[in-house]
Amino acid sequence: MARLIPTPTVIAAVGTKPKVIEELVGRVNTGTAELSIARMRSPPGWAEPGQTPEFDEYTVVLRGVLRVETREGVLEVPAGQAVHAPRGAWVRYSTPGPDGAEYVAVCLPAFAPGTVHRDGSGAP
Repeated sequence: MARLIPTPTVIAAVGTKPKVIEELVGRVNTGTAELSIARMRSPPGWAEPGQTPEFDEYTVVLRGVLRVETREGVLEVPAGQAVHAPRGAWVRYSTPGPDGAEYVAVCLPAFAPGTVHRDGSGAP
């Protein structure tokens, strides 16, 4: 039977400015460890530390532009496009543009603070 998920749970965010993370499916909101789905809203100038997660992350940008830094280069992902950051690869997300960004992130397996492995330097 289909199950309605009526509201997300707001998750504390890491980064230089307040970012809103609303988990719809995942370890916190639905007790799902297989994957997580969250809507993110990050302001202009937001950046988070680099990370080397134990999960694949698929991100669909709904509004604005998401910057994705990797060891291989920098991707600018505008609304209507998506990006895949594979598990075990270093990545850093930011929204340096004037409009910030709104996007949906899907993590396989589900996001957990202990599996993101953030670094302190912010550099690749």
